Amino acid sequence: MTTKNAVTATGPAGRLRELLDQRTPLSAPGGGTPLEALSAAAAGFDAFYVSGYAVAAWRHGLPDLGVTGMTDIVDAATAITASCSLPVIVDADTGYGDVAAVSVTVARLERAGAAAIQFEDQVSPKRCGHMLGKEVIPAVAMERKIAAALKSRAAGTLIIARTDALGPLGIDEAIERGRRYSGVGADAVFVDAPESRQHLERIAAEIPGRLVLNLTESGRTPILPLREVAELGFSLVIYPTAALRLAGRVIGQLYADLRASGGTTAWSPQMMSLDEMNALLGQARVNELEEAMVRQRPDL
Repeated sequence: MTTKNAVTATGPAGRLRELLDQRTPLSAPGGGTPLEALSAAAAGFDAFYVSGYAVAAWRHGLPDLGVTGMTDIVDAATAITASCSLPVIVDADTGYGDVAAVSVTVARLERAGAAAIQFEDQVSPKRCGHMLGKEVIPAVAMERKIAAALKSRAAGTLIIARTDALGPLGIDEAIERGRRYSGVGADAVFVDAPESRQHLERIAAEIPGRLVLNLTESGRTPILPLREVAELGFSLVIYPTAALRLAGRVIGQLYADLRASGGTTAWSPQMMSLDEMNALLGQARVNELEEAMVRQRPDL
């Protein structure tokens, strides 16, 4: 979608725009660590989603209840983009304040290498989009945040506008907000926590431009195969916490068995070997650098 706020994008943002234009839908797994992003790249994905929930869980051991701040997200995004070449979509929650805070958030996440930044219209402190008890700010206040984000970006970073209005205010209000946010110039609109296929069909039919769909397992939205998502017309599908919640289950089982049996032998076949882990983390690059330095200056 071209808007009056559109700018020429290069680097990660330009690559993400090309992917969204070439492929419908683009599928992006999510997480909060470089290890998850590297695993996504190794599996052949073309983009990665930095989940606010995952960052809260990995960094603080807490659920997504507004405990993470701008520094948490910027630090997580910086670590991920430094280690992984995939375009990164960053969940920036409410923008951590009003328009001035949104502007700073955009600047810092652009410097961190974000390809896209997502803002939502929840009251702060926010909570996970698939939890009860959400409240939203007035639509006009969110429109100002979107406009501030668009005005503040310098690298063509995509701005994703998320509305959480469906739960507290209903599908009609959520769609109306989506239309308004698209009208302000958001590069993509994200109605979180649709509760039925009918909701998904209405969102796809009634909100113009690129659309984001969150297929979080055991959440409020029906899980559809990508073929059906493509038929509906969504542009980007995210799986924000699949790796986190699987890791939580497996780590818990491993530690319980270690405590009971006193060993990890039974788990060894399921583990990556040390060589496999080192390969994923880029040990070969380190070896090449060290060898090059020895060849260049064998006397050092």
